[in-house]
Amino acid sequence: MITPQTLKGFRDFLPEEAQKRQYVIDIIRRTFELYSFEPIETPAIEYLEVFTGNIGEDEKLFYKFTDTGGRKVALRYDQTVPTCRLIAQYPDKITLPFKRYQIQTVWRAEKPQKGRYREFLQCDADIFGVDGSTADGETIALSIDIYKNLGFKKPIAIINDRELYKDIPYKAIVAIDKLEKIGDEGVIKELVEKGYKKEEAGSLLDSVKRINPNDKLTQIFSFLDNYGMRNNYQFKPTLARSFSYSTGPIWEIVIEEFGSGSLLGGERFDSLVGRFSKRSVSGTGFAVGFDRTVLAMDELGLFPTLSIKTKVLVTVFSKEFLSESQKITKFLRENGVNCDLYPDPNDKLDKQLKYANKKNIPYVVIIGPDEVKNNKITIKNMKVKEQSTIPQNELAQYLKKQA
Repeated sequence: MITPQTLKGFRDFLPEEAQKRQYVIDIIRRTFELYSFEPIETPAIEYLEVFTGNIGEDEKLFYKFTDTGGRKVALRYDQTVPTCRLIAQYPDKITLPFKRYQIQTVWRAEKPQKGRYREFLQCDADIFGVDGSTADGETIALSIDIYKNLGFKKPIAIINDRELYKDIPYKAIVAIDKLEKIGDEGVIKELVEKGYKKEEAGSLLDSVKRINPNDKLTQIFSFLDNYGMRNNYQFKPTLARSFSYSTGPIWEIVIEEFGSGSLLGGERFDSLVGRFSKRSVSGTGFAVGFDRTVLAMDELGLFPTLSIKTKVLVTVFSKEFLSESQKITKFLRENGVNCDLYPDPNDKLDKQLKYANKKNIPYVVIIGPDEVKNNKITIKNMKVKEQSTIPQNELAQYLKKQA
């Protein structure tokens, strides 16, 4: 017998959790489309060279292997790099500026921890083909609105610009990016391990903390102010973002009441499409930390009561009356009423009613010999334990009127 289990860092989602995830996905997708972003999808597996040299120090986290055709491939590590490959591959089918969103699974072979897994969903949005700060401001505004629409009281976009780090080696940026997690001493220790003297490391960190916003950031802040978001962003000179392809404005979304890190990360990446094509196409956008966002919503009690919204269970009085129950079920579905036909005609009515209670289905339809004879149905309100008999053709309207 095979032991039922999942790999470390991989998960199953039972209905209750899956419904929460779908609730968040639906709001994120609606917000993307409210801003007129278009959906795309890319393969789960890419040639390894698509990702190599584009991610930075985290290349050790690639799920990579040689396929049966002898090709070196990798599971999708992120969605930004494959999108840049897509734009380079289909120049005649992509109209610039291109506002794209993508909601798919990615894989990273990292150490699982709270809110971080090896297989997880990413929700990305990017604007390609715009060099100016308007595109950065628009994607930052979108990221703020996503969290407002999810119910967070005051999402904050922490913003910086990687151009302010132009004289700082990438290895130092990676260390500075960990400041929130490991503190000043931890960053200095890591810089020393990377070859800096302790005094140099401390001086470098201090100089970063004293950086002021540049003109580009000032323009972005003004853009956000015009959207009424003055209280939803902050300049933070120590925000670094460790992706090697980051070239300009960078930002993260944090929630003050949630202490387990940022929920979204974004950056400008003007050179990335050029790695796949001679054509230069600028880009800016972000990825939602989906699992951490769900975790934060759970901790802060932001989920409403969720179910698949089944309005009525159509019971099966007996095998002989299955076709009558099917007729009622078909009638309800044609009239837009979510209904469940009880799947086992061998079960007694009492068991079917218990099933409805366990599933929190508010109404149950019963159609037996008396109902068939009189062309009526019995409708039972499971909450108040009351029932009435009405003509079959009035059932859909009756259910639609119920709150």
